[in-house]
Amino acid sequence: MADSPRSFLFLLGSSRTGGNTETLVRAAAEHLEPEAAQRWLRLSDLDLPPFRDLRHLGDGRTPAAEGAEKTLQDATLAATDVVIASPLYWYSVSGSVKNYLDHWSGWLRVPGLDFKARMGGRRLWGVTVQGDEEPDVAEPLAGTLRLSAEYMGMEWRGVLLGYGSRPGQVLRDAAALAAAKTFFTGPRDTGPRDTPGIRY
Repeated sequence: MADSPRSFLFLLGSSRTGGNTETLVRAAAEHLEPEAAQRWLRLSDLDLPPFRDLRHLGDGRTPAAEGAEKTLQDATLAATDVVIASPLYWYSVSGSVKNYLDHWSGWLRVPGLDFKARMGGRRLWGVTVQGDEEPDVAEPLAGTLRLSAEYMGMEWRGVLLGYGSRPGQVLRDAAALAAAKTFFTGPRDTGPRDTPGIRY
């Protein structure tokens, strides 16, 4: 996969359009290589049903996806890089992002899909903007994504973190905008977690 053209799936998890997280992730995407494919999906525009845990019902298998679930499943499997762009809602990902990730549990049990094996080796990224100036409050969000990547055998590439509350405020965060320029293309940052443009 390392030699294949990169294909990015950007999942926008905000309840509003044009918010700070979307602004930051679009700024970062502007610096991708021209040959990298991009697909953008806004979760609030997709009628993804609430996840139903069928593990202990019948044979425990999940039926084949259809509708919005099929759209997301196909897009996820087609991407080399999955980017979760979620505002920090109560210290974690938004409800729409959590529901999407919950559906991964079902996709693990779709006969013949081989979801976990196919996702192994792909990259998972996070982008978030928070109103609190303490970076540690984003740790639960980062942990959700990092542990999900580790379980799936994906490469965890960290979180790009910005600050802002009202729409557009992230554009005043010079450190986050600077970090966005190399977030998807530069080496993985292993610096201290209290640095601006943090990557967990």
